[in-house]
This record gives sequence, structure tokens and C-alpha cells, in this order.
Amino acid sequence: MRTSTRLLPVTMFLLLAACGDDGGTTATQGGVSQTGATMTGASMTTPTTGVSDSATGTDTEQGTGTDSATGEPTTSTTSTTGTTGVSETTGTSMPSSESDGTTGAKFDLGGDTESTSTTGAPVDQCKATDDDMGGVGDCTMEAPPDAFEPDIQWSWNGPGLEKESLVTPLVANLTDDNNDGEIDLCDTPDVIVMVTQFPNDGHIYVLDGATGTQHFMIPVALTWSINPAIGDIDNDGLPEIIAATGPGFGGPSFAIAFEHDGTVKWQGNTGVSHSQGGAITLADLDNDGDVEISMDKLIIDHNGQTVVTLPENQYAENFTTVAADLDGDGDLEVVIGPSAYHHDGSVYFQNPNLERGFAQVANLDADPEPEIMVNSGSGLTLLEHTGAIKYQNQKPGGGSSWFRPGTVHDFDGDKVSEVATSASNSYVMFEGDLTVNWLAPVQDASGWAAGTAFDFDGNGVAEAMYADEANLYVFDGQGKPLLNVPRSARTLAEYPVVADVDNDGSAEIVVVSDAGFGGNQTAPTVQVIRDIEDRWIQPRRIWNQHTYHVTNVREDGKIPQFEEPWWQSLNTFRTNSQIEGGEICIPPQ
Repeated sequence: MRTSTRLLPVTMFLLLAACGDDGGTTATQGGVSQTGATMTGASMTTPTTGVSDSATGTDTEQGTGTDSATGEPTTSTTSTTGTTGVSETTGTSMPSSESDGTTGAKFDLGGDTESTSTTGAPVDQCKATDDDMGGVGDCTMEAPPDAFEPDIQWSWNGPGLEKESLVTPLVANLTDDNNDGEIDLCDTPDVIVMVTQFPNDGHIYVLDGATGTQHFMIPVALTWSINPAIGDIDNDGLPEIIAATGPGFGGPSFAIAFEHDGTVKWQGNTGVSHSQGGAITLADLDNDGDVEISMDKLIIDHNGQTVVTLPENQYAENFTTVAADLDGDGDLEVVIGPSAYHHDGSVYFQNPNLERGFAQVANLDADPEPEIMVNSGSGLTLLEHTGAIKYQNQKPGGGSSWFRPGTVHDFDGDKVSEVATSASNSYVMFEGDLTVNWLAPVQDASGWAAGTAFDFDGNGVAEAMYADEANLYVFDGQGKPLLNVPRSARTLAEYPVVADVDNDGSAEIVVVSDAGFGGNQTAPTVQVIRDIEDRWIQPRRIWNQHTYHVTNVREDGKIPQFEEPWWQSLNTFRTNSQIEGGEICIPPQ
């Protein structure tokens, strides 16, 4: 295994407004202090108007909401405090990315990075193509040495009493930011969050990825505990938002679809019962060009009509589904915990004696076929693509309470994907055969949170990320914390995501917070973290659903009719990929 270069740990301190403030979109910017040195913090962009009255009047009737950003954002400066007791310093203002989303990468690559190709038609960088997921090659870009100086780019507190988010934030292009009459990859991506005054109904807020300015709120009351999904379900070239209505505890919850501007498209009439929510999955299960929507055992077509209810008898406290071609026949099976079903509702395999849990699909052994890892309360179970059990209820590194979503990535640069997941008091990275590579202490006895990973400097060794009840952590290749960002959370099944949310050619981390079990929210609803000089490698500009694995969605939100088996290329799950020239690539090994 490859050993990564150690970077100094960083602690991020935020000066937070009281959670009861009526500031709405008013965001605070904190600096960063690095052990052994005092860093200068960057100011964040602060929207100048409140949003508590958004989506009212005529706009409410149409469901499109009211743009709350009526003025130019202003910048403010705050202080940073070093972890070694150095004196307090005042941060300086750092400009955000241009609002039209067309600025390029800001890291110095030390050479000519433009394409040398002289043949073929010019590439339209504003448009995704059907091959943007098919050109998986080796990445060539690396960040400069020591390019890990995290900084809060912006933070956003929900308006009024709605300040808690308990599901994974999403990223997609929903707005025409450069006013050219089209919504495409030359616009600034948007951050989409479900926010609630727990445990009341939630609402979806759409925020500008560069500044945190609120574009609009969807006024329909929604299930706060069910993770929405985003994708073009009707082939009109624009992504839709699929969420659910109904109680956050117990259900029943019903699917509802919105256009990209928040207008209601349709509402389903078949409900799904659940204990504490779940996640919606989009995929073209039968390769007919129409997208299906999965909510636990319910399959819905792109018009909101019920296709089939799967014969799934087990009940989970929080549900997710994975669409994957397990039998190699070209179409996709629906994986629910330890069981899998064909798209017509017939059984591919069932394991009724296994406990239901969160399923992850990837190649985790020496054969070319995918495996299914099921994370349940009793431990981790690995199934072959046929449903045969390889091992059952294992607990790598010890610990208890393993009912949490997992992450698959090549964490150590050895060209073999590993798994990372948490137990109640530890986050562990291990091989598919359960060999533990590292283990880090975390605080998550209460919930089911997940993690992700990304190679921020492009050196082949990925950094793991996990958000527990009190902090967002970024770990180096040996499991040592590089960064911790304070947050508060009940840890339902949410996790941080990595995407280029401002289209500046560099990665950002998005993490949400809620009030935790103590009812004391100590962090803003949304925080976006960048490198202070935007030197991190560029990831894709989308994260569309809880079971995201890159090949499930194009960058413009199109759901592929024929999805490439991701375990034959990237072999990742719940992580984003690096992109170069609009195509995904694999960091050098």
C-alpha cells in the first residue's frame, strides 16, 4: 500500500450566529488556523436580504418561489484563532468565483494544461455528452505541494425557524445564472437542501453554489427524513427534483416531482411506510429510455404512476435502494439490503434470514463481478452478485451498531477499492477481505451517518470524510485527521458531499447540520468548505442522490439509458470522481 504525505491537521473555527436569529441567508465566515502557524482567513459572501417571506403570493401558487437575492452580496471579515495559542488575527477578503460560473481552475499546474488535439470538432464545454462517463482514463492534473488550506467559502442558516437539515445535500444545475437562455454546465451549480423545524414538515431550498444566496424555496410541505433525488426524468433537457410528502416518522410518504424551478409536476398516489425515512433512487431500470423512481419497494414511472411493488417483506428503519446490473443481462436489478429484484418485480435473489441494512455495490474481491456489502445492526455481510453469502455479520475493528451507509473508494492508491464505514465510536477503512488499514475515533452512538472520499491533491491517495454528531472530519491516507469542522447533528443517514459547487475548477465540501439531540444547533444549516486558494482538484459538478456512484447520472442531470457497470471502471460508491476536459478520470497511481 502507498503511504501518503502527511499534512498538518487543521481545525476550523466558525463564528456562528445564534440559531434563533432571523437572519435567514445571513452567513458567517470563519478563518482557518493550522497547527504551528496562524493562517489568514477569507471573508465569505453574505447575501443582503432575508428569505423568510420567499415563495409567497403569486409565486407560491406557481410553486416557483421568490428570488431572495435582490441586491449584490457583501463581504465581511472575521477573526481566526490559532490552535496553538497564537494571537488573534483579522481575516482578509477573498473574492468568490464569478457569478456566471465560467472561471477556470485557480491552482497552478506548472505547465501548459490546454489540449494539444488539432483534430475533430471543438468541444462545447457547456454541454454534457453521452460519453462524459465513458472516457475513463488517467488524470494528469495534480495540485501544488501542501495545497490543503481549508476555508469556509460560505455558510447559510435557514430562514425563520427552519434551520435543520437531516438528509444529504445535493448539487445540480437548476438555474440560468449567466442569463444566456439555457441551463447548462456554464452556469453555477446549485446546492439543494431539505430543511425543517424538526420534527415538522420540511421544505426544499435551492442555493447558489458560489455564494449561498437563496434562489428559491419550494413551498410544498415535504418529508424531512427522505433524501430527494435530482435528474432529468422526462427527457426535456432539464433536471427535475423528486421528493416525498408525508410524516417524517412512520409515513406513509408519497413521491412528488418538481420541475427545475420548483413547479409541481406530479404527485404519486401510492404511499411507502418507513420508520425514519430513507432515500429516493433514479435509474432507467429496463433500458427503455424512461426513468424509473425507486422508493424502497415501490417502483414509479416518470409520470408518477406505480409500476410495481416489489415483494420485499423486511422492514428497515431507514431505506435506500441501489440499481445495478447484477446478472449481466444489460438491464438493472433493484437491490434492497440483502435481496435483489428484477425491474418487473420478480425475485432475483432473497436472503430472508439476513438482517436488512444499507447496501453498497462494488467489486470487492478478485473476480470481475460485483459484490453487495450490506451494513446492518449486527455487522457487515458480503454477498456475491448471485446473492450467495461470502461472510456475515462481521465487525472489522470491533465496535457496535453497524447500520450505517458505507463508502467504496481506492483510499490508499493501490488500484484496489477499499470500504469505509462507521460504528458507534469509530470510522474504519478496510479491504474487501476485512483487513483493517486504519481506524479513527468518532462520536456517533445515536445515528446512521455515512461518509465519502476525494483525492483533493490528485496524488492517488484519497482523503476520507465523515461527519459525526459534533464534527466533519477529513482524514489522510493513514486515518489521521487533516481537518475538523464543528457541526451538530442527530446523524440520521446524511453525509458530506464533494463537488465543484461554484464551477471554478476546484473541489468544495458541502456539509449540513441540525440541532442534535440536545436541541442546541451550534453550526449553520449548510457549510461549504474550499481550499483558500482554490487549488484542490476539480470533481464533477453534480451529486444527485444518496446512492450516487458517478455513472448513475450525467453532469447535466440526464439519467443514462444504459448505465456502465461502475465496478468495471471507477469501482467507487458514494464518492465523486475527478474530471478533466469534462470527462471523468482516475488519479495517477
